[in-house]
Amino acid sequence: MKKNPKVLVIVGPTASGKTSLSVELAKEFGGEVVSADSRQVYKRLDLGSGKVTTEEMGGVPHHLLDVAEPSEVYTASDFKRDGQKAIKEIAERSKLPIIAGGTFFYVDVLLGRLSTPEVAPNGKLRKELESKSIEELIAQLYELDPVRLESIDRKNPRRLVRAIEVATTLGRVPETKVSEPYDTYTIGIDIDQRALQRNIHLRLLERLDAGMVSEVERLLTPHEIAHERLEDLGLEYRYISRYLRHELTYEEMISELETKIRQFAKRQMTWLKRDQSIHWYKKEEINDIKSAVQNWLEN
Repeated sequence: MKKNPKVLVIVGPTASGKTSLSVELAKEFGGEVVSADSRQVYKRLDLGSGKVTTEEMGGVPHHLLDVAEPSEVYTASDFKRDGQKAIKEIAERSKLPIIAGGTFFYVDVLLGRLSTPEVAPNGKLRKELESKSIEELIAQLYELDPVRLESIDRKNPRRLVRAIEVATTLGRVPETKVSEPYDTYTIGIDIDQRALQRNIHLRLLERLDAGMVSEVERLLTPHEIAHERLEDLGLEYRYISRYLRHELTYEEMISELETKIRQFAKRQMTWLKRDQSIHWYKKEEINDIKSAVQNWLEN
């Protein structure tokens, strides 16, 4: 009987140290990293997405970085297709695929834990929905598919818009079909709340000092993207866009952005805590982590 390929997964809230741990484990076990981040797939979204640098990679190959233009809409279905291809190629080289990133919906889709309907983005509908409030999106999804509304993150407008888009096309959002093609071991980074908040604060200031505002300004140059698109590309791009439109002062931008990132980290942990298969470790427990991975690989 053919065994499912082994895939190591590293999860944890934003700023918890997933990147550095994935690189260390890749060096230890002959692995290659598959980035699971809905923004790092885009070219030129570097500082704002926290994209790993060449120096940070330490010679470890990374996949699914810079595979789409910012003006394109790269979906979870695209990620599943490209991610499965990357895992197959890594395994064929007798290397260990390591999935690391903060878009846990993408992780679950890639691992076969969630299904994604094959519905193409509807630009006209999305433009109509952009002007609606969260409450209006919730009400619209309730009318279309109250069952999907029960399980969705109601604070995430992108998820709501996508669910409305799918339900508008198919009549409802299809039920999840679970089919896991991999033998996985999932490591969750357990980080103290105060330490996490400190990491978030310091990392935000470091990225701003490194030129994150200039990165957004370059994205806004002619023939690139508009402010409306920045609203869809995550917190950093959304709030810097609002600062550049003079809706916020620089100090207000930093304050509101840091608050939103903290709230995002809390939502990430809520998502992860539902998964009983995650093995939680402190980052400093690196020897225990390596022993556990070694045992799993030998099993």
